[in-house]
Amino acid sequence: MTAVVYGQREVRRARYAVAAVFAVHGAVTGSFATRVPWIQDHASVGAGQLGLALAFPALGASLAMPLAGGISHRFGARAALRGLLALWTLSLVLPALAPNLLTLCLALFVYGASAGMADVAMNALGVEVENRLGRSIMSGLHGMWSAGALIGSAAGTLAAHLGSDARLHHALAAAVLTVLGLIACSWVLDIQPAEDEEPPPRFALPPKSALLIGAIGFCAVFAEGASLDWSAVYLRHQLETSAGLAAACTTGFTLTMAVARIAGDRVVDRFGSVRTVRASGVLAVLGGVLIVTGGHPAVAMTGFALMGLGIAVVVPLCFAAAGRSGPNPSQAIAGVATITYTSGLVAPSAIGGLAQATSLVVSFGLVTLLASGLAAFAGVLRAGDRGRPQVSRPAEAVPGPRS
Repeated sequence: MTAVVYGQREVRRARYAVAAVFAVHGAVTGSFATRVPWIQDHASVGAGQLGLALAFPALGASLAMPLAGGISHRFGARAALRGLLALWTLSLVLPALAPNLLTLCLALFVYGASAGMADVAMNALGVEVENRLGRSIMSGLHGMWSAGALIGSAAGTLAAHLGSDARLHHALAAAVLTVLGLIACSWVLDIQPAEDEEPPPRFALPPKSALLIGAIGFCAVFAEGASLDWSAVYLRHQLETSAGLAAACTTGFTLTMAVARIAGDRVVDRFGSVRTVRASGVLAVLGGVLIVTGGHPAVAMTGFALMGLGIAVVVPLCFAAAGRSGPNPSQAIAGVATITYTSGLVAPSAIGGLAQATSLVVSFGLVTLLASGLAAFAGVLRAGDRGRPQVSRPAEAVPGPRS
């Protein structure tokens, strides 16, 4: 095998290609989310049954993500990402085709499994590009995912407003996004395993380093899931606002996260992962305190905005730290991703159950307590700072993968 050398131009091009992949991945999620009411009516399921079905994407992702490392090892990073991303974009058509609860659960399981594997592959390549550039890009990449989700949501909202059949809408969206994804994958780095590199096990428990990093991600994703799913309910029922103002709170939280992620790389480069996450934890806790003690819509909305600012960059930094924490980046990233997906699965129901037993104020007190863990345990992300070069590598000779 001979060593391939990437110049800075190729690495920068790969950065934009991976960013496009993240946007495509997010657009699938946004396209699906806006048509859930249509899918519910088509499958003739009630609210409780829909809640059960919507647990299957996270279940499928959690079970499938550990397989991504073996796929990348066997086929190479570029080919693996190309196949897994195409599987993800094409799986968008499945939920709208489901005629009943059983088929909807199966469709969402496949949908989530393909999402999780593509997620691991693209984050692993994002970490590789970040290493070669010598500066933080993971926050911006996740910001591109949020931007893609917003674009997909906007298109889905228009389709729903026009009363279009979700089967046709998702078929067209899947076709367009598959083509865009395949084009973007043509320019990502092609990482090939060395001849003497042992293949990862087909299924392995996350390494210890991933468990520690994943705990930070768990806290951030729990706060994100709670805020996304319950912020509007909190304003509508706890603070008795209008439905429009309640919806605006959720939209503002989403936009705050997207903007913070896109701008977050400069902050990380200047202050490092650990200090950034500690400061983020302080912001998130302050936001939580405003939510549970404010008692006024404007104060609560400010609290949710601060919560979004505080948690926005945490998950990208967790993936970056995982990718540098051991000899098998894909396995470590898969471990962290599995933990964070589990948090996203647990958060909405945990908040609802605690609110049913006590109140939403107590529920967001729990969110605030978990957010404090970001500041307390940020030191486990130090691997991300150790692995990041302090200066960029020379443009004329950036070592590439072996092929």
